[in-house]
Amino acid sequence: MNTGIASPLIAGIELGGTKCVCVLASGPDDIRDEVRLPTTTPDETLGAIRAVLERWASGPGFAAIGLASFGPVELDPRSPRHGQITETTKLAWRGADLNGLHQGFGVPVGLDTDVNGAALAEGRWGAARGLDSHAYATVGTGIGVGIVVNGKTVRGLGHPEVGHLKVGRLPGDDWPGVCAYHGDCVEGLASGPAVEARAGRPGGELTPDDPAWDMVVHALGGMLHNLVLTACPQRVLIGGGVADGQPWLFERLRASLVESLAGYGVAGAIVADVEAFVQAPGLGAKAGPMGAIAVGLGAL
Repeated sequence: MNTGIASPLIAGIELGGTKCVCVLASGPDDIRDEVRLPTTTPDETLGAIRAVLERWASGPGFAAIGLASFGPVELDPRSPRHGQITETTKLAWRGADLNGLHQGFGVPVGLDTDVNGAALAEGRWGAARGLDSHAYATVGTGIGVGIVVNGKTVRGLGHPEVGHLKVGRLPGDDWPGVCAYHGDCVEGLASGPAVEARAGRPGGELTPDDPAWDMVVHALGGMLHNLVLTACPQRVLIGGGVADGQPWLFERLRASLVESLAGYGVAGAIVADVEAFVQAPGLGAKAGPMGAIAVGLGAL
């Protein structure tokens, strides 16, 4: 395996809830190969990923493997469950062990969540370069937030699960939400499946003035409020299928955040340049796959 190149090639695996992107690259401007796979069962999906890694290992080679997975996933190397997906809403994946993906290649391995990886990529190559702290939120099939402080993702007893925060509801709104664990948490109210369940059709088919968006904006605005007052990021980037290509949604989220903060604490600094504070990822659709590359680079 050739690892003596100036910019090391990384085998990056972005394992998402609906699809998996395998990418062989050293960065967003040097992508050698990309393979997209559906996320079906653990046996099928992990077997297909392993086959891609074996093909790359026998060809161009790679210096490290970066695995950025949907979660919750056990990241503590001291835990007997390290590398396992835990209490996910994808029932077939509960207890799935990701360690078999990288065994036998003889290279360093980095493991993190998919949103943490995307946050790292935005800090290395994207819209958060030069910042000491930032957050990356994905709003799609699920809702997750990766938080980076001084170049490292925030971890503790586990990894942040900001999408499962409980936030205030709109007056008179008692819709129960769709989260299997928490009902009306942020993910239960504002994820893609929540929008479709509430409106009866996917968010991509809704007009910007559809009332279903009021709940989404309120829930995400509450999430941003809590994120600002707890993690204190210098910037929040929002990607994912619900947010992609919806500039009007960003405008409403900025307004919701400013109103919710009500001038408290760092609100003045945010209001001074709210368009910079809440914005789309600089890497666009590459944020996720490049997140896996960033995780792999961090293992070297």
